[in-house]
Amino acid sequence: MLSRTGAPRIALIPPEVLDALNDGLVPTVNLNEFLALDLPRLARNVAGHIGLDPAHERITDTLAMLGAFKPVKRHEHVARALYDLTEPRPDRDDVAQALADHPSDIARCWATQWIMFSAMPLQDKLHSVGRFAADPHFGVREMAWMAVRDEIAGAVDDAVGLLLAWAQDANPNIRRFASEATRPRGVWCAQIEALKAEPWRALPLLEPLKADPSRYVQNSVANWLNDASKTQPEWVREVCERWSAESRGAETVYIVRRATRSLT
Repeated sequence: MLSRTGAPRIALIPPEVLDALNDGLVPTVNLNEFLALDLPRLARNVAGHIGLDPAHERITDTLAMLGAFKPVKRHEHVARALYDLTEPRPDRDDVAQALADHPSDIARCWATQWIMFSAMPLQDKLHSVGRFAADPHFGVREMAWMAVRDEIAGAVDDAVGLLLAWAQDANPNIRRFASEATRPRGVWCAQIEALKAEPWRALPLLEPLKADPSRYVQNSVANWLNDASKTQPEWVREVCERWSAESRGAETVYIVRRATRSLT
């Protein structure tokens, strides 16, 4: 079951796979499986797995009002309910660890959102989110950068300094996080106005990635520059021209071509 490719349509998901997904036993493998989840059932199962009461009023009330929200927002509300239930508990760290280690990618996404809810400073949030930035599941990796996006937007220069080592990490998922988390516009997230106006403030993060061997990283860097080209097209042209002169490999050629796709 773990090696499945995923059904091309929700109606084609085998019942046994759907049961395993809703029981929190296996991760999703595509968007159809994510959309097919019985979220209340999964939430109750995960709560039980990590030592919380699935029938607690806080969970029951949250699940009852999920229909009023868009799909992604529903998950934030579930994560918040689980987070709030652990607040008075002395074993809160153990519960958090169980959620972070859960076999369900959705449960691990909820764990990343716990970081978003906390009052930790950015440096500590980045330290906590690192394991999720390197997660084998694409969905958890996306939730990881979203969990610290607001703090990055509010402290761009500090974030760039903290992420410099990430941009040079041996793990391509970590390198990609440094780029994706700081994109001026991004996807499904608030824009970073400071980097729309002055994208050069994050250039130290992009420089080590201009010839990155990972296509995953290359796409993120190219999308970063394409974002910036909407507000600072001349700067993007200059960067791409310089990179093309400094690095003639196929990796840089690919990045530059995608980065300039919106420029005329």
